[in-house]
Amino acid sequence: MHYMLTMIEPESDFTRRSETGAEAYWAGWQAYTAALVEAGVLVSGNALKGPETATTLRILEGKTSIQDGPFSEGREQLGGYYIIEAASVDEALRWAARAPCAETGAVEVRPVLEM
Repeated sequence: MHYMLTMIEPESDFTRRSETGAEAYWAGWQAYTAALVEAGVLVSGNALKGPETATTLRILEGKTSIQDGPFSEGREQLGGYYIIEAASVDEALRWAARAPCAETGAVEVRPVLEM
């Protein structure tokens, strides 16, 4: 079964991405991605640009509303995602626990609805 691991990162992680010394930040993600590839479970994935680049669209009562930035007002934002192949949610959770952002933010694990 495919599972989506959504990487929820605090604002400080987004800042670290572009600071001097960001190599250490990215090295953690490169090692994590390499482990997924080596295990043969990686299906796809991408990092996302910072939340300030987001645009949110809603249609309420037939009226379209477009907002610059993410809709969430929380301090943590979606930083990226992986689609993995795992035999169970427990296996997917073990991979989620290894994500660098698990210690600073969160990883949501959700089965992919196969259409």
